[in-house]
Amino acid sequence: MTSAVLASTLTCPTCGHAKSEVMPSDACQWFYECEACHALLHPKPGDCCVFCSYGTVPCPPIQLEPLSGCCAATQEPPAERHTPARN
Repeated sequence: MTSAVLASTLTCPTCGHAKSEVMPSDACQWFYECEACHALLHPKPGDCCVFCSYGTVPCPPIQLEPLSGCCAATQEPPAERHTPARN
């Protein structure tokens, strides 16, 4: 069995800050807050998670099963209920 790479460097599209993170091995991460500018990153259309959109390595489910993993490109992130309220 092939193992997934769990380390990926996320680069913020707003400020360019890059940080290495450890990805969850069994789930997609739909949101990530940049520690430099506090932008809330979310997947680009067609991507399943922030690592697939902004990371150097795609998430483990995509690495292991790109067409049928739990993060197949057809899956949509949860509703915006997880986004902080705007004032």
